[in-house]
Amino acid sequence: MVTTATPTGTDVGADRAFLLLRTVFTIAPIAFGLDKFAELLTDWEQYLAPWVNDIVPGDAHDAMLIVGVIEIVAGVVVAVAPRYGGLLVAAWLGGIILNLVTMGEFYDIALRDFGLLVAALALSLLAASRAPRTAR
Repeated sequence: MVTTATPTGTDVGADRAFLLLRTVFTIAPIAFGLDKFAELLTDWEQYLAPWVNDIVPGDAHDAMLIVGVIEIVAGVVVAVAPRYGGLLVAAWLGGIILNLVTMGEFYDIALRDFGLLVAALALSLLAASRAPRTAR
């Protein structure tokens, strides 16, 4: 008699959590990255710390276009390789948090982004646990 393994409730929950996190961390960075070019959601330049503006080429608008490209790439990496994309998004969010905290304002957004950073790390961990043993 051949038996097939059925996923446990924990496996199903982890699979659903993985799917939710992978979806949001694919769509959101791409959407926000595209909005850096469209400027429909907000004036993104207001969130750039002066010291960051001083070290990036061009002005704040140019910096936000660079940010937009990086965010789009991060979303694509999450879609293709969530184990590494989750780490990339977490690192990117860490940079955003540093930028916001050093401005001395937007602490509410920095705190929200910390929660997103933790969720991106959870995505990476879930993706790693799904990988075949030989790929780990």
